[in-house]
Amino acid sequence: MISAFFIFNQKGEVLISRLFRNDLRRSIADIFRIQVVSNPDVRSPIITLGSTSFFHVRHENLYIVAVTKCNANAALVFEFCYRVISIGRSYFGAKFDEEAVKNNFVLIYELLDEILDFGYPQNSEIDTLKMYITTEGVKSEQAVREDSSKITIQATGATSWRRADVKYRKNEAFVDVVETVNLLMSSKGTILRADVDGAILMRAYLTGMPECRFGLNDKLVLEKNDKNRGKVDAVELDDCQFHQCVKLSKYDTDRSISFIPPDGEFELMRYRSTTNVNLPFKVHAIVEEVSKSKVEYTLNLKANFDAKLNATNVVLRIPTPLNASTVKCQVSLGKAKYVPAENHIVWKIARIQGGGEASFGADAELSSTTVRKAWSRPPIEVDFQVLMFTSSGLLVRYLKVFEKSNYQSVKWVRYLTRSNGSYLIRF
Repeated sequence: MISAFFIFNQKGEVLISRLFRNDLRRSIADIFRIQVVSNPDVRSPIITLGSTSFFHVRHENLYIVAVTKCNANAALVFEFCYRVISIGRSYFGAKFDEEAVKNNFVLIYELLDEILDFGYPQNSEIDTLKMYITTEGVKSEQAVREDSSKITIQATGATSWRRADVKYRKNEAFVDVVETVNLLMSSKGTILRADVDGAILMRAYLTGMPECRFGLNDKLVLEKNDKNRGKVDAVELDDCQFHQCVKLSKYDTDRSISFIPPDGEFELMRYRSTTNVNLPFKVHAIVEEVSKSKVEYTLNLKANFDAKLNATNVVLRIPTPLNASTVKCQVSLGKAKYVPAENHIVWKIARIQGGGEASFGADAELSSTTVRKAWSRPPIEVDFQVLMFTSSGLLVRYLKVFEKSNYQSVKWVRYLTRSNGSYLIRF
């Protein structure tokens, strides 16, 4: 895996340094400072010099750096670097920056000794680490012995991500299916790109060691040779990633997701879908340059989802020429305002019902310029949030909780589809 781990500040000063093997010297930090920190042209997160590879991640005002002399798995190294950031943010609050590192360097060295062994990642579960690496006061010897036995069982057992003594008065499980739609549509209405980035987030407040079973759509396709692939009503998912708690053998046999959940909030599954994407909004835009001094806009927005649902926080950013002086807008729904500093019109709709339509019209007056440059016509951006709707078609059919005490649990499932500045329509 890795031979050394460093944390640098923006000046290239070493804040944290740990060597795990004898194939590197501490002076290797100077090479990274000269070749990466002092070189503004470096953009790649991986730099190989001779037989030494530097993997670095920039976070706040820090460089998180892993160094290796062997042919390491790059994805695993970067996953480890981002996991260090997550652990740091959990221990030191929302901020993991230079000040936090300087104030807690002893704790960081202690964490690194637990997370890595001879350069190989061991246990990076935050809940487990917090059981035996704590900043709280000194405990009694008896309490320490009891905690040590629990830690040993948890760290070496089959479920290192969960303690067995968790108790709740009200047993609840919340499931959020959150999808981000990415769209690029041409001026002729042709879809150039349409895909969905999704995640199933879960908050489990359950007593004991419960086993959860999770069922998704009947016609769910995860493999290329699946018999349902290519069907119109099939839900095809690509690049699926499961949390380590999921028993993959159960999924292979009966397509159910079985797992013992970590306590609290975690990401159960991450996926991507590129086929049969349901686009929540259709935008028809006509923009005409009537003369050298005037541009006319006509837009029609239609909500392509069930009438029982509503979209909220709908925002359209409509570009204007750089030499636009005044813009007059008319809308059938919401409010529109010209923002000259950003060269676009912002059309905001607080709420629109499924199947509903809204129209927009505007006249932009252009000021005369000595040198006329062709308008590049950036695409229209659409931001929105639609509750209880998924663009991939993914649905949770059931969620069951089994525990030896047979307690009753309350389950909640929520869906959210949104765009994150990536729903683009050219005109």
